Amino acid sequence: GRSLLCPRASGAEAAWVGATQVIGADSLGDIVRHFTGQTPLPPAEPGEVCETGLNGPDLRDVKGQERGKRALEIAAAGRHHLMMVGTPGSGKSMLAARIPGILPPLTAPEALETSMIQSLCGLLDEGGINRTRPFREPHHTASMAAIVGGGRRAQPGEISLAHNGVLFMDEFPEFPRMVLETLRQPIETGEVMVARANAHVKYPCRFMLVAAANPCKCGYLSDPARACPRVPQCGEDYLGRISGPLMDRFDLRIEVPPVAYSDLDLPASGDSSAAVARRVTAAREVQAARFADHDGLRQNADAEGGLLEQVATPDAEGRELLSRVAGRFGLSARGYHRVLRVARTIADLAGEAEVRRPHVAEALSFRLATQAL
Repeated sequence: GRSLLCPRASGAEAAWVGATQVIGADSLGDIVRHFTGQTPLPPAEPGEVCETGLNGPDLRDVKGQERGKRALEIAAAGRHHLMMVGTPGSGKSMLAARIPGILPPLTAPEALETSMIQSLCGLLDEGGINRTRPFREPHHTASMAAIVGGGRRAQPGEISLAHNGVLFMDEFPEFPRMVLETLRQPIETGEVMVARANAHVKYPCRFMLVAAANPCKCGYLSDPARACPRVPQCGEDYLGRISGPLMDRFDLRIEVPPVAYSDLDLPASGDSSAAVARRVTAAREVQAARFADHDGLRQNADAEGGLLEQVATPDAEGRELLSRVAGRFGLSARGYHRVLRVARTIADLAGEAEVRRPHVAEALSFRLATQAL
């Protein structure tokens, strides 16, 4: 059979492909001696499976924020993009930090894709393969090349390092406008072209975008005691940094209210991350079976056109509700389809084959929660 030749340092990593024999060599001389039978080289063996972050913070430790927890579960189950708006200290970052704990491990094909990108950036242990979904959180001062990709060697950026995982962008409106607008196309296509004078490289970037933002520059728009004198104009100006087309790409939008001091003394309540992860995994397995015959489709967030209508068209009551609300609130065609995808995921979490009116109603509630923003 055929053999794949590669540098010895990459042998254990390349061996994960599994479809052919991999031979690692240190020099051309080693290769010559191997094929002439003088010193045969042994086949490379796959490296270790790495699983990190399995003991992260638990969702059950978050006091209050039940709606936020529900939004996380839906987003994780269907790979839906999530926008959280709330005052400083309300719990946006705390919620985001618990997302890795409710996501299932990478499948074997996903692990190969993700590990290849990490290997390009020197982030992979020698010969290992990572089964933990990426969770990337770039700072808002990061450059365009750091976020999208670039540099002299056309390296992958944060959006590709987040492939098959989560891209958490805190202080979302503080990112440069050009960086934010550049996200629009990769969000839709799941890939990005990094162009340099000597190279044009296409990288995958099918990530779940989770954004967090204060409601205004000072952060206290809804607090009469602490808000600045420019209310409400300050909020409109601040969140206006996020363009309409980009905001339209967020499937779920929630306001994260401050937790009352009295609630902080209450014991932990609600489901643990492990319990939520089981529901998320079950919903993703349903989606994997649903899209098994469609190359490139894995989650409800990927469904489009006729296929979306086929798998997510609600019952008569659900269609009537969606049509009425879409007309009243002026949902775009993109917004309409994103509501259908979220409703499909909600039905999957409930273990129901048909999308019904309650599923549509909940999906709409997350779509319209920050409609005024």
